[in-house]
Amino acid sequence: MGNTIITCAITGSIHTPSMSPYLPWKPAEIIRQSFDAARAGAAILHLHARDPENGRPSSEPAHFMQFLPQIAAGSDAVINLSTGGSAIMSLDDRLKAALRFCPEMCSLNMGSMNFALYPMAEKTRDWLFDWEEPFLRGTDDLVFKNTPRDIAGILSRMGQERGARFEFECYDIGHLYMLKHFVERGMVNAPIFIQFVFGVLGGMGPDPDTLDHLIALADKLFGEEYMFSVLAAGRHQIPMATRAAELGGHVRVGLEDNLMIARGQLARSNAEQVLQIREIVESMGRSVATPNEARQMLGLKGADKVAIVA
Repeated sequence: MGNTIITCAITGSIHTPSMSPYLPWKPAEIIRQSFDAARAGAAILHLHARDPENGRPSSEPAHFMQFLPQIAAGSDAVINLSTGGSAIMSLDDRLKAALRFCPEMCSLNMGSMNFALYPMAEKTRDWLFDWEEPFLRGTDDLVFKNTPRDIAGILSRMGQERGARFEFECYDIGHLYMLKHFVERGMVNAPIFIQFVFGVLGGMGPDPDTLDHLIALADKLFGEEYMFSVLAAGRHQIPMATRAAELGGHVRVGLEDNLMIARGQLARSNAEQVLQIREIVESMGRSVATPNEARQMLGLKGADKVAIVA
């Protein structure tokens, strides 16, 4: 079974400021919630940036600079930067921060897909900013582009040239076969860290039977050379993470994926979700991995080999 790695996705690019007063989008809040999540037990912090004026998803290194150096200096957690950014961004935009800061880890989406957020716009609410509702509604005609050429470019530029390792985000079964393709091309080496993603409209639904099938398929494709983690959107976050831990996997929580802590109750912080899944994991008799244990398990290059400086 081993130690369980908890990843916390602090802010993401899906939820908008009007959905929760606890969603961190200002730099000071991203810093504070990152520290709190790490202290609660998150070994990995998965980070996106927001425009500090209006909370809109941003790819600008200048916006990352308002929180990344402080987090890197004040915590030993592994920093995992998104290469997905937002589905409405170009690939060049999505890679700006990762190329600039050379993190230990990056996320990498393993295929193109519909990425439909528009049902989230149907709830009646007072929108804080004028970009939020059109952003959500426009996803009824949105394809999140992650072609084989895109994937190969990220593996080359971030992996081979900058030494980053990856959280391979698989939203569907075909994404596992795409990952196997890049293993066969010699562009992906063990240990392989797969993040099974459930609950995004356009990808896999949050079905425990599907998780069982994915694990069996990954066993067939990758043998003992991989580890898996699970994230699930919305109310399925904790049940699916619990199932992952029961099966010997790792877990991801955070306000990027789910704004709630219980039915009808907003989570007041990322740390609240980390503590919730930590208690569940430890009740199974498993230990929570420290950042340095996670580095060893994932074969990371180390925090001293990144370019996150003020």
